[in-house]
Amino acid sequence: MAQTPHYQLFIDGTWCDGSDAQVMTSQNPATGQDWATFACASATDVDTAVSAARRALSDPKWRDMTQTARGKLLYRLAELIEQNATHIGEVETTDSGKLLAETASQTAYVGDYYRYYAGLADKIEGAVLPIDKPDLHVFTRAEPIGVVVAIVPWNAQMFLTATKLGPALAAGCTVVLKASEIAPAPMLEFARLIEKAGFPRGVVSVITGDAENCAIPLTRHPDVDRIAFTGGPETARHVVRNSAENFAVTTLELGGKSPILVFDDADLDGAANGLIAGNFGASGQSCVAGSRGLVHRSVLNDLINRIRDKMADVAIGDPLSSETHIGPLCTDAQVRNIEATLEKARQQGATIHMGGHRVDRPGNFFAPTLVECATRDTETLDIEMFGPVMSLLPFETEDQAIALANDSPFGLGSGIFTQNLARAHRVSSRLKAGICWINTYRAVSPIAPFGGYGQSGYGREAGLTAIQDYTRSKTVWINTSDQPMANPFVMR
Repeated sequence: MAQTPHYQLFIDGTWCDGSDAQVMTSQNPATGQDWATFACASATDVDTAVSAARRALSDPKWRDMTQTARGKLLYRLAELIEQNATHIGEVETTDSGKLLAETASQTAYVGDYYRYYAGLADKIEGAVLPIDKPDLHVFTRAEPIGVVVAIVPWNAQMFLTATKLGPALAAGCTVVLKASEIAPAPMLEFARLIEKAGFPRGVVSVITGDAENCAIPLTRHPDVDRIAFTGGPETARHVVRNSAENFAVTTLELGGKSPILVFDDADLDGAANGLIAGNFGASGQSCVAGSRGLVHRSVLNDLINRIRDKMADVAIGDPLSSETHIGPLCTDAQVRNIEATLEKARQQGATIHMGGHRVDRPGNFFAPTLVECATRDTETLDIEMFGPVMSLLPFETEDQAIALANDSPFGLGSGIFTQNLARAHRVSSRLKAGICWINTYRAVSPIAPFGGYGQSGYGREAGLTAIQDYTRSKTVWINTSDQPMANPFVMR
């Protein structure tokens, strides 16, 4: 019988169990069976990790490392990630239930994010200012913001870590990475690569644990300078409140209920594929899931039929198998939430065209579900279910489609399917969302920033300017005159 893996914390370059010996168990969502245990950080361990990050910030091994040398470490980390992508993918799939085809390929692609920021590490520049006073040479320099807390969820953890850790390390910051207490194993595997890449001790620590013992003391810690959080709005509210204790600069990338607008001139095969990718990719466990399909009434029935035809041969099963298209959800709580929400939708007059039920096998499996909503008030149009549920609602006019799309407290992703270029520009400019995909969906790149409006958070990750969020600008004034500074009490 195979031994159950046990994952320790990685703090200040050392692997250790938590100081209070708290251990949690992780279940394999595909079987419902316990498969690994992991140590949980206490408030004492949090303090050790943050103190190590503060010390490393001033350690000449990191402080005096050239920007080019920091970039080389990130290049090395990118290589290690690519070399170990399959292994980390297998661990993530076992721990979270996501398809191996997705976890392994996403992990490999994450290497490009670290390469992108490796290349930017020695492009962080200051400027000489054309100051309006004589005999003064004034310039700015960008310095590391300090100790960063990066908090990532379980659903895309390697990707969401890269969008935080890459720019933070390139800027010269130190980082305490807090993995979700749900399915944290891949983050602790990733810590081995950080260690192997050769980052000095304390520059990166990787911990996990519950809210009371780990997350709260971490986000309140007085030595934390910046918090980069991805998760749900309710947890984010606690993070913001906690940051009032240390005035840490905070960015939030939160949930979504993203609309996909399908106009009557759209390529309906492409639109069906976009809706399928936006709703059933990652089994719907994506913050940018396009779970509000707004469809011109004249093409709604045709589109429903195309979606049903395309989903007819989709295989639900073992996420480690290359034959599987849809795997389990990460937790049973997600399944129960979907069941309750769909029951309410039925009572509200919604039509379930496919799915709508658990799959009859062990594990947290739920059938891909297509809901035609009778009215805007149907509950599936408002609740982020984090599962494979697509809701479609008809519209009549362009203005109505835009109004329905913006009728949400969220504003992370959006999609438009139309062959009218003028309409694409016109509608995209009016959507209240941080991302707008046109005739495609769920595309990402290290070059392209992303983030939300409203309850989808604030701040942007990825892209060129993200690295600036991990620096502070210092202005330096130098008197170039050979005369002493004038007496301020002698008026001339």
